[in-house]
Amino acid sequence: MTHTFLLEPGRWTMQGSWLERNCLPITFKGLTLVVWSRDNWFSMATKLIFPGSDRSEISFQYKGRLHEGDRQYTFLLQHNLLGQVEGEGWICPDTIVQRYWVLGDRQRRSGFETLHRVSNDNYFLTSGILSGHFLTSTMEANLERQPQ
Repeated sequence: MTHTFLLEPGRWTMQGSWLERNCLPITFKGLTLVVWSRDNWFSMATKLIFPGSDRSEISFQYKGRLHEGDRQYTFLLQHNLLGQVEGEGWICPDTIVQRYWVLGDRQRRSGFETLHRVSNDNYFLTSGILSGHFLTSTMEANLERQPQ
C-alpha cells in the first residue's frame, strides 16, 4: 500500500478536535484539496471551520516540491493565523511527517504534523503548534478521501 494523501491529487474531508492550552477541545470540520503539476510541484489548500463555536476559521495554502527520487519534500505555507511558514516533510512507510517554522516570528512559533495511513482512503492526523519550547495547541482528526 502506498500513500494516497499528498502524493496523489484529491479531495479530503476531515473532522476532529482542536485543543489549546487551558481550554476544552473544540470540534472542527475541514476540507483539503491536493493538486500536482507535471514538474513534481504540489499545491494543497485546507480550510477548517468550528461549527457551534465563535472561533474563526483557519485556512492554509501550501506550495511544495517533492525532491526527485527522494521521500522528502520542502514547502512554503501561507497560514491565515501564523503568516508565512516554511517547512519540510518526510514520507515514511506508514506516515507522512511535517515540521514547519514561522518566518520572522518574534514568538518563535513552529509546528509538526503526523499523518498516519489507516487505509488508502483514510488517514489519522495529529499536529501541534509550539511557541518557543511550549506547546500552545494540538489537533487530531480523521481524514477521508472523497470520490473523484
